[in-house]
Amino acid sequence: MLDASELNLSNVAFIFPGQGSQYVGMGMDLYEHFDQAKSLYERANAILDFDLIKLCFEGPDEELAQTEKTQPALFVHSYIVNQLLRQRGITPVMTAGHSLGEYSALAAAGVLQFEQGLRLVQMRGKLMQNAGGSVKGTMAAIVGLDYLTVHHICQLASHHALVDLANFNSPDQIVISGTIAGVEAAMQMATERGAKRVVQLNVSGAFHSPLMKPVIHDFIESLEIIDFKSPTIPVFTNVTGQATTDAVEIKMFLEKQLLSPVLWTETIKHMIQGGAETFIEVGPGKVLTGLLKKIDRTLNVISLGSFEQLDSFFERYC
Repeated sequence: MLDASELNLSNVAFIFPGQGSQYVGMGMDLYEHFDQAKSLYERANAILDFDLIKLCFEGPDEELAQTEKTQPALFVHSYIVNQLLRQRGITPVMTAGHSLGEYSALAAAGVLQFEQGLRLVQMRGKLMQNAGGSVKGTMAAIVGLDYLTVHHICQLASHHALVDLANFNSPDQIVISGTIAGVEAAMQMATERGAKRVVQLNVSGAFHSPLMKPVIHDFIESLEIIDFKSPTIPVFTNVTGQATTDAVEIKMFLEKQLLSPVLWTETIKHMIQGGAETFIEVGPGKVLTGLLKKIDRTLNVISLGSFEQLDSFFERYC
């Protein structure tokens, strides 16, 4: 990862993290140092049916990791950082987000307003958690095997129980999703075939898989009541990895996203082809920054999510 002194801020792309980037204490420094952050956190508390401020700042971690709580927490944090960057004149020419992060990307592109986006991600989180309760599923990351090998493993394992590809995070990191039995069988096969790492993820269900079908009808109803605006900049979608500026398409892709793999590697490659010269990870953690370096080590990329990171960045560039 480059430090801020080496960044080229022409043709900036904003990318937004998904579940797994949350941590207890996230956003507290932003709340304490920026009036806009404090205002947005307080607005979020008034909208949500739980104390987001207390949960983000104090935990416990087990509750913050619950899908229905994680998703609003990440959306609010990323939305705040996006707003703080824009206030200082740092604006993207395109955007994308990983899974839940796609909703932050849509807000950054003007498709969703803050309250709309927050209510939608809260409903999405609740539905995904409920789906995980009705049909027990899980996910696992496989590092060090190529796509064809992991695909073949999933085909073999699915003879016994459902498991399939869920996230194409980087050329050597693929996430699988399915029933507990199916994922465990695939994990064993991946280990036997020489995977560098096989890690079961701390999630409440089999996201981006057919096991999300029980909640898709309710999710579509949630989408239908929201007025999606046309994006002001191209948004690269998880389902296709390609750019869109069509609000109708975006709504359709969000529906498909619950059941379909996240094509993150393809997304980044298409953003580079579209002219992105600098990637800023907007939100907590450095998960996407790490993945981008695995996709292309020459990429100009930085994570901005804490007060310290933003303060240093603003001092140099704004």
